[in-house]
Amino acid sequence: MAQVAAGDFSDAERYVIDEAIRRAETLCRFEFSVFVGSAAGDPRAFATQLHNSLVAPSRSILIMVDPSAHALEVVTGGLVRRNVTDSEVELVILEMGTRFAEGDLVGGLKRGIEMLAEHAKAPQTLHTEPQP
Repeated sequence: MAQVAAGDFSDAERYVIDEAIRRAETLCRFEFSVFVGSAAGDPRAFATQLHNSLVAPSRSILIMVDPSAHALEVVTGGLVRRNVTDSEVELVILEMGTRFAEGDLVGGLKRGIEMLAEHAKAPQTLHTEPQP
């Protein structure tokens, strides 16, 4: 679920983010959370603390954005890391950061969520039965 301060996004923007999260969770079967606001202290430590407080952190992906500090962190749980590499997360962060720099916070979040879901989905199995 997207966690944002009430005045930060319009209803339409919230809908775009929530819809991106729903589609992502359906695609990859992991849980997504988005936090946009001020990070208390070190942004990475704050994002990790938020991630650890989720219901199922091992199956979760957290995106934390502190616009005033220009901080962006993505934290993935242990089960998620089986499908998503650090380099894939770095590419997502680069894409999101580019859009944020252009002033497109909602579009950057939407695209980042989509990319993370694509990377996190289970690989297709071509053969489900042992071959003779």
